[in-house]
Amino acid sequence: MIVAEDLVVATLAAHRAATSAADAPGVYSVCSAHPWVLAAAVLQAREDGTPLLIEATSNQVDQDGGYTGMRPADFRDLVHGIADEHGLSRDRVVLGGDHLGPNVWRSLGADEAMRRAEVLVAAYVEAGFTKIHLDCSMACAGDPARLSDATVASRAVRLAKAAEAAAGPDAHRLSYVIGTEVPVPGGAHETIDTLAPTTPEAARATIEAHRSAFEAAELGAAWQQVVAVVVQPGVEFDHQRVFDFEPDQVRELSAVVEEHGVVFEAHSTDYQLREGLRSLVEHHWAVLKIGPGLTFALREALFALAAIENDLVGAEQQSRLVEVVDEVMLEEPHWWQSYYEGGAAEQRLARRYSYSDRMRYYWPHPTIQAAQQRLLTNLGKVEIPLPLLSAHLPGQYERVRRGQLVAEPKALAIDRVRDVLRDYAFACRAGEAS
Repeated sequence: MIVAEDLVVATLAAHRAATSAADAPGVYSVCSAHPWVLAAAVLQAREDGTPLLIEATSNQVDQDGGYTGMRPADFRDLVHGIADEHGLSRDRVVLGGDHLGPNVWRSLGADEAMRRAEVLVAAYVEAGFTKIHLDCSMACAGDPARLSDATVASRAVRLAKAAEAAAGPDAHRLSYVIGTEVPVPGGAHETIDTLAPTTPEAARATIEAHRSAFEAAELGAAWQQVVAVVVQPGVEFDHQRVFDFEPDQVRELSAVVEEHGVVFEAHSTDYQLREGLRSLVEHHWAVLKIGPGLTFALREALFALAAIENDLVGAEQQSRLVEVVDEVMLEEPHWWQSYYEGGAAEQRLARRYSYSDRMRYYWPHPTIQAAQQRLLTNLGKVEIPLPLLSAHLPGQYERVRRGQLVAEPKALAIDRVRDVLRDYAFACRAGEAS
């Protein structure tokens, strides 16, 4: 049986072997722990007949629970359970670990931070994660502000050893990603004025330093399993602005792929236009990561449903979902306060509508969950008039009219998330062979 991780690696190999950019396939990676987002990804993969690549980040899921409260095995079980619920075979699901390294423990000395990072990587591998991003680019306590390529690579090798040991005889199933992007993962913390792509020289230096470190550690076989390098293609987003991909800026950088047996991986591709996503793939960013853009679309859908509720349900029975979310975010500002600048009015707009979508951290809150459930219950008791649906969710209205979608609130919200994934499937040529 061909397992899904083999199909992902085969897709990246097909990308490298493509004789023209127009024919080069890609893979998109869903970076979210929200169950409805995961359901949308499962349904999209099922429709396209493709493997499903889902990744957890090191601060989101770790050996102590991360900010989600989930360990790697818990996250695996969440994804597998949703796949089971929606009829996607588990052997079509690939799990990845993003930015696995000492990031969470940067305040500690490098030795202790790396020791914990080794435990982290082992926990991911033991839970069945096979796509492993080795990211040791961040400085720990006592380190210089910027680490040398040699230091980053030597620490990545420590994590590769931990991964190989945890995998044992299944180590051949692992695929590795090296390098990191600038700015930090998850979108920029502040407004961005300029953004430069990685230089070709820096990309070559990253690859060479890691190759040398792997070979010096007698991990030649593991080096052959390095499938992608994270470099900055010049795409990013801040609170109100998106930096769109400009191919002319990266032509020399793209050529680096043709010198080495890898592809590029693009982070923070959220909010790129579909033609920009396709152009990224054609220029060798064969792995496209998507995260906040999916929960941004989910927020749009839930707020649209709340607007529909306002027209159909009496005020005393309404969920007040939009207001409840903002009240909770004001009461517990930890996840957004250091990100959103300006006065009260500017912060209010950012809390609700920022591209960085710090709201995504609040959806599991019990008070918000209760309001969301009330919204679903209220709308489940009424028939949503089609003109009202058209006013607030026009894409879903069209699918309801075509008989492709039921006008049920949860299904409408999940389909709105799939609107984003459809652009990624288009960019990666997903499902063309099926």
